[in-house]
Amino acid sequence: MSVNQREFGRRVLLGEIRKHRRIARINLADHTGISRATVTTITAELLREGLIEEVPGDSPERDGKRGRPTVDLRIRGAAHLVAGAKISNRTISLVLLDFEGNQLADHEVILDQNVFEAQELAGELATHVEVLARKIDRQRTDISGLGVGIAGIVDAPRGFVHWSPLLDQRNVEFGRVLSDALSIPVYLDNDANLVAVAEKTFGLGQGHSDFIVVTIESGVGMGLYIGDEIYRGTRGCGAEFGHTKVQLDGALCRCGQRGCLEAYVADYALLREAMIASGDKDGRPVEALLRDAQEGDAVAKSIVDRAGRMFAMGLANLVNIFDPELIILAGEQMQASHLYAEEVIEAIRASIVQIDKAPPEVVIHKWGNLMWARGAAAYALDNVSEAALAEMADHAG
Repeated sequence: MSVNQREFGRRVLLGEIRKHRRIARINLADHTGISRATVTTITAELLREGLIEEVPGDSPERDGKRGRPTVDLRIRGAAHLVAGAKISNRTISLVLLDFEGNQLADHEVILDQNVFEAQELAGELATHVEVLARKIDRQRTDISGLGVGIAGIVDAPRGFVHWSPLLDQRNVEFGRVLSDALSIPVYLDNDANLVAVAEKTFGLGQGHSDFIVVTIESGVGMGLYIGDEIYRGTRGCGAEFGHTKVQLDGALCRCGQRGCLEAYVADYALLREAMIASGDKDGRPVEALLRDAQEGDAVAKSIVDRAGRMFAMGLANLVNIFDPELIILAGEQMQASHLYAEEVIEAIRASIVQIDKAPPEVVIHKWGNLMWARGAAAYALDNVSEAALAEMADHAG
């Protein structure tokens, strides 16, 4: 067996064990097509490295040939700690997982500002990751990797933030800044991508190879799975749904361009329209604006209805371009119904290419920041697993 074959086999078998939670060696061979002899060799290596462990099999029957009880394999939870963080508008949400993916602790904190210098935000995160670790009597440096989701345009492989509403500068090597501040490996990505990872790992995306997650909070984001892989684009800034254009020379977006979908749908866009309509006298929070629209306030209803029409146009464009199996709408604004009211869904259906098949299913997933953080932790788990397997390859070399 070549070195490349062995490395591939380790990756496949570790992934299969993680997928099934617990599984016998013979079933690993059946599921992967890897020979039983190779499965035995590679799983012995994974056991020696402490990445997996043996547990009594689920079957009460004994192996009649050897007279021994059946044995399953599972991921060894104690092998590594990983954490995930969602940094959002005035909130940091954190979760801590073991290597098997079990949640051990969580922590949320309210921030006193919503725009930071990069070093300052890194310091805040370092402080609260330490608090998280201490909840299970560990230290921050005991964590093998931290996944971080942040709003904006992020080149995930480089850990590079081209732009984020949370940072006071553009073009920041924020992944390196975070790693230096925390003294642990940090894996940075756009927060909407990590919601998609969470849906794929824990949520409604399980069992789907092609689906889209659209997030609506203080901004509009999108995570896209194609062929069971998250799509990021060649520059790391693909799937920026909120910054697709819905009106030429339209409303000013916080990214600096005009006519973006986000500039009509996001919280700040709704509030800006209300301020313009009232001559800068409208100080309602967005929750009050949405409530007033439901109760028949003409100005509020006009603003909210236009947001729904723009959102429907944007979603119809997504369907026409990608033809996904499923669209999941997630985020704080999903607590209100103006962006998934029946008239919005009907407007989507009316604007997509019509064929003799049902359109993609559109579902709502109302989940909080801690589930977003779990997506970030799942991203860290993948990266820590890859690092552990690479270290095995180095030892073998």
